[in-house]
Amino acid sequence: MDDLIKFSLAVFTGFFAIMNPVAGVPVFLSLVQDADSLTKRNISKKATTVAFLITLTFILLGKFIFELFRITIPAFKITGGILIFFVGFEMLQSKKSTIKHLNKVEVDETLAISPLAIPLLSGPGTIVTAMNFVTNADFIHIAIVVLVFALMCWLTHIAFNLGEFIIEKVGNNIIVVIGKIMGLIIAIIGTNMVIEGIKIAFSLPT
Repeated sequence: MDDLIKFSLAVFTGFFAIMNPVAGVPVFLSLVQDADSLTKRNISKKATTVAFLITLTFILLGKFIFELFRITIPAFKITGGILIFFVGFEMLQSKKSTIKHLNKVEVDETLAISPLAIPLLSGPGTIVTAMNFVTNADFIHIAIVVLVFALMCWLTHIAFNLGEFIIEKVGNNIIVVIGKIMGLIIAIIGTNMVIEGIKIAFSLPT
């Protein structure tokens, strides 16, 4: 039971760091600033739902994708770790991740699909993080990853709906600080993935 709790906390931390609902609020508000309240809620709901379905697909079909493209676990962990580290490093440098770069988009509910669901919420970093947690995992651990990610999507939906309140009470400066802390956590997760990949590739003791 203790192992499952530790695993659940690790999954939650990983998803929270890579998705960062609080830091995503300013991006969401900037995209829907000219929309009415109902449209904002619809966009938020659609974006988080689509993000969940996309990531769920990779969680459930991860092993099939590995076999189809002959991807080895060490190669996945090393490449994915480098990618995640790059995202975290950019956040620490106060740069917008090029993986999540957003151009100006007209207010339309289709922006719930892109750029909100893809790549803001369910981008390469999120997908790699999810698949890393389910590689060689049993049914219980896969179920935990799915449930935790569903929780993260729900929290993100709430954060988007309370976006203006959060900005007013927390302030942009605190959000920037939170973003840097999350960037550090993401970079550490990426580094750990690379180390795990090297250990598996060379059969080193864990």
